[in-house]
Amino acid sequence: MRPLLFLPLFVLTVASPVLAQTLDEVVEGLEGVYAKITDLRAEFTQNAFNRSLGQTIKAEGVVYLKKPGKMRWEYRSPSPQQIVSDGKSLWVYTPELNQVNVGDAPRALAGPAGSFLAGLGRLREAFTVRFLNPLKVDQAGNPVLDLRPKRPEPILTRLILTVDPKEFLVRKAVLYDQFENTVTMQFTKVSVNSGLADTLFAFTPPKGAAVVPLEVR
Repeated sequence: MRPLLFLPLFVLTVASPVLAQTLDEVVEGLEGVYAKITDLRAEFTQNAFNRSLGQTIKAEGVVYLKKPGKMRWEYRSPSPQQIVSDGKSLWVYTPELNQVNVGDAPRALAGPAGSFLAGLGRLREAFTVRFLNPLKVDQAGNPVLDLRPKRPEPILTRLILTVDPKEFLVRKAVLYDQFENTVTMQFTKVSVNSGLADTLFAFTPPKGAAVVPLEVR
């Protein structure tokens, strides 16, 4: 289970405890930070839970994101896979199948799940936002936001964000679909606004690989 249509731009940083913040302060801080981010590189871990099967699949890799709409997810485990978009086309390359799925990026990445690099800079345009619980924070003192899309989609009905209270960057994200399956992602070794080259988001199918249309669900 891979987040083919999720573009979660979430950053893990180390923060010291701060005084409790209001919902408006957290949201405005988050929007302000992400509005200024133009590109990002991070290592990630992912746990995809299938509720009906009671099964969790773990994965890890590196993600590169750049405005507008560019991304590159390089999965290292459990099996190699690349998900690349230049903002116009979207390619999904699975080496063990020797196959490349290709589709139109704007269509595949439409909706609130599609562009968090820009979307987190305008959080309240797409989501209804509240704190997850009355305590407002987790055990480490990080604010935890409960986001509900104003226009829910099958692939995203709820989003839980754990936010760094000092840097206003996201430490952890939990994405829910219509069946309450979840994808939990954490990000480390983050580099922001490093000037990622556009060539990183170009993709040419390997010689001999099958090229088939990408099915958008």
